[in-house]
Amino acid sequence: MKFCIIGLGRFGYQVATVLAENGMEVIAIDSNESIVASIKDQVTHAVCMRVTDDVSLRSIGVDEVDTAIVAMGENFAQSILITALLKKKLYIPKVIARAINEIHKDILKLVGADRIVLPEKEIGIRLADNLSSPFTEIYRLSKHFSISQITAPQKFIGKHLDDLNLFSTYRVHCIGLQSDQKITPIQPDHLIEEGDRLIFSGYNEDLAKLAKL
Repeated sequence: MKFCIIGLGRFGYQVATVLAENGMEVIAIDSNESIVASIKDQVTHAVCMRVTDDVSLRSIGVDEVDTAIVAMGENFAQSILITALLKKKLYIPKVIARAINEIHKDILKLVGADRIVLPEKEIGIRLADNLSSPFTEIYRLSKHFSISQITAPQKFIGKHLDDLNLFSTYRVHCIGLQSDQKITPIQPDHLIEEGDRLIFSGYNEDLAKLAKL
């Protein structure tokens, strides 16, 4: 897949380099020469330019990408203009834009952004969730449903996973096992050992009950 990242601040730079590491074709654009120079060997194509119209974007092949990410947030007007150009002039299939507040988000939606992210808000929510929950780690999928890591409760130790009847008893699913930094699928006949870090999905209230066992 082909991606274009416009704006290489901390957020955009990270998105661009990780996409490239994952084998994607990446066009990275910023008006700062030193930033472009620092990323040029990490992405497919790095361009130093100030985006003002669709012609300049077409000239470097942005009209051929599958997804464009408007990563600058602080320049409110510029991010709105670029989002509109990408959707209304270049007809990019998917445009993801970074917003800095709810008003910015609403305007980006009006000009055609397919998805809008508020990184600071999302990081804040995740931090608050982790600080206030009994889980070791939590990934919120919706307000009430999450994926969490829970160390195997004492009453699970020495039992096979499929003998626990997790969904009928606790209304949760065990979907993986974490070892070091790696998460692997867990087999139904896995014998649970002390210290196992299990990955569960379910409603937050059910996960909280499980974590307190």
